[in-house]
Amino acid sequence: MTAGAPRVRGRIFYGYWLVAFAFLCMLIHAGCGPFVFAMFVKPLGSSFGWGRGQVMAGFTIFYLMMGVASPFVGRAVDRYGVRPVIPVGALVMGVGFVIASRMSDLYVFYIACAFSGTGAAIMGHVPASAMISNWFARRRGTAVGVMAAGLGAGGVVMAPITAYIIENYGWRDAYFAMAVIIWVTIIPLALLLVRTRPSEMGLYPDGDSAPTVVVPKETTRGVASGLTLRQAMLMVAFWLMGISYGLSAFSAVGTLQTVVPFLGDTGYPMAIAAAAIGVIGVGSGVGKVFFGWLCDRVQPRFVFVIGLCLQLGGVLMLLNVHAGSPLAVIWTSALVLGLGNGSWLPTMSLLVSTSFGLASYGAVFGAITLLQSTGLAIGPLFAGMTYDATGTYYVALVVFAGLYAISIPTILLVRRPKSPGS
Repeated sequence: MTAGAPRVRGRIFYGYWLVAFAFLCMLIHAGCGPFVFAMFVKPLGSSFGWGRGQVMAGFTIFYLMMGVASPFVGRAVDRYGVRPVIPVGALVMGVGFVIASRMSDLYVFYIACAFSGTGAAIMGHVPASAMISNWFARRRGTAVGVMAAGLGAGGVVMAPITAYIIENYGWRDAYFAMAVIIWVTIIPLALLLVRTRPSEMGLYPDGDSAPTVVVPKETTRGVASGLTLRQAMLMVAFWLMGISYGLSAFSAVGTLQTVVPFLGDTGYPMAIAAAAIGVIGVGSGVGKVFFGWLCDRVQPRFVFVIGLCLQLGGVLMLLNVHAGSPLAVIWTSALVLGLGNGSWLPTMSLLVSTSFGLASYGAVFGAITLLQSTGLAIGPLFAGMTYDATGTYYVALVVFAGLYAISIPTILLVRRPKSPGS
């Protein structure tokens, strides 16, 4: 894959510190967002009499705003770098949770979700993956995978903390606590640590002591000069990626937000439901590292297919859970769902960088994130509205399984675009 790049030995490569920080960003981003949102469904319904569809509409707003903001965030990263972007996102996301902690009306809840979703986009995987992609070349997949493992860790860390605060202090204190956590962890570290490119510190990607010489290879090379967003959008590969990631995101987050109320309706206590979210988080974290490592060795589209098949299997297992099911069935379905879910960020990042280059990575990745976030936004709303109409999540889970099945051949059709003029 690469040659002619002697490595610096001795001190720790600064890029690894940035991977650790990006991991933390992903932990907070997911742990205060998708992994815990469903825990507020019943408390908000009990406090205000809101239906589950009404509450999940807030989650739709969260992801719609995240999607709409992502292309602009990508352009800002390409133009100004990552360092000034992430602290702004942390500030805005925290403001959203403060508003939620003080609300009494449904429209204020939706405003809070709009703020937190916008902030999540600004501090989330668009700037973080752009930074890591710049700092690593040979080990880019592994580095992005470790970074992305923070998304799974968010479920492990924040789900039990949030459940404890809700049960012992109430949902208002839980929202406020998330705001404080975001502000005190992300903002100061971003200002102190973040550097967008290794050249800002006189370094080279991967810690090499000289520029890396890239040996062309189908599965690893990118377009030499990199495509602009306009050029990328003219490529079939761009839209196939958007469709596959959008449909699978519809199912992934729809399923994730269904697990807690589904298990509650089936007769399992909140502690079991929260533990299932934690297992999904563990599986997701392990999956992201594994799939990131695999992307350095196998074409990312094939790696994503493996992840999609695992998620499909997890949904099919969840469909067979009932009041008398052994806990092992719940843990197994949660683990398989988590492992499969771990595939999306490493493969999406590597597909973008190897297909369209790094010149406009932020803008292109942000645009595909917009398509993906549309699915993220609609999936939970669809599940909530389906429940309100039928009194069960069964229909929604069947639809989620079907969309996973469609995503698989769609991503297999992706081929690396030719550079303009070739």
